Amino acid sequence: MTRILVTGGSGFLGNAIVRRLVARGDDVVTLARHRSTNLAALGVSQHLGDIGDREAVLAATARVDAVIHTAAKAGVWGDPAAYRAANVDGTAHVLHACRAHHVRALVHTSSPSVVFDGTDQDGIDESAPYPRRFLAAYPETKAAAERLVLSADGRARLRTLALRPHLIWGPGDPHLVPRVLALADAGRLTLVGKSGKLVDAVYVDNAAAAHVAALDRLFGSPAEVAGRAYFITNHEPWPMEQILTRIALAGGRPPPRRRVAAPVAYAAGWLLERVHALRPAFGEPRLTRFVAKQLATAHWYDNTSAKSRLGYIPEVSMDEGFSRLAAHLGRHGTPS
Repeated sequence: MTRILVTGGSGFLGNAIVRRLVARGDDVVTLARHRSTNLAALGVSQHLGDIGDREAVLAATARVDAVIHTAAKAGVWGDPAAYRAANVDGTAHVLHACRAHHVRALVHTSSPSVVFDGTDQDGIDESAPYPRRFLAAYPETKAAAERLVLSADGRARLRTLALRPHLIWGPGDPHLVPRVLALADAGRLTLVGKSGKLVDAVYVDNAAAAHVAALDRLFGSPAEVAGRAYFITNHEPWPMEQILTRIALAGGRPPPRRRVAAPVAYAAGWLLERVHALRPAFGEPRLTRFVAKQLATAHWYDNTSAKSRLGYIPEVSMDEGFSRLAAHLGRHGTPS
């Protein structure tokens, strides 16, 4: 039986990965800051600790065969030092622990934002370079972490790869869905830029399936898949306005009607960033330059590598995913 550590196992994606691994009979342990009743019900051994704590990571990694590293600091606003501590230093701690305990395989959760340069990205593949300049600490630190993981492949017999799931969503989503519904409730759900810009997203169960498939390939045919990054999506790019509309409707809210020009949104994001930097007590700005660019541009990806090398095929379509989301929200209400 394979023993697998999932960092961030109590999180949205991590929990879905753990459920899938347990269902097929793997021995799973997790590392997270908080204990999960869902994981306890599955009989999963939970290590409590922060990914920034090197000793906690070392302890959790003992006697495991593989690691799926999903733990990270997400978001579009915050102290850059906090992002670096979690995303860069935390990943370095995972790599150190893998080498110290002779772990055979590491699947790292990265992000397509590591190559986002603020312009339309229509069907790009993994050869797209990292940008010279990042608009937020999250993509910058995730890019640094991805570099660490890929450069570590083959050292101390550790095989590594990175997955780049884009806009993970579904029932229980603590990020995208509640943010969209909160904006709708406040009357501020706004479309940015020209209509029809295609955007990729990925349903959470599909993202989890991709991680498990990647791990299996690292064990089965590492030479074919290791040392690479892979875009992970639903293989169904939709216009941004359609994604936001379906989330709003799933939550019983009206779809967005208002639209602002991209330069106006970017300027507003710049101004709000300046104000909030001077007044940290204000919290996160309602809009940032990074978010304005994400809303106004196309970003969808060539999935050839994930299909051919990892054997990843989405199991849940966008339409089916939104049906499941609507049913979940109807039962449980709006997430907070």
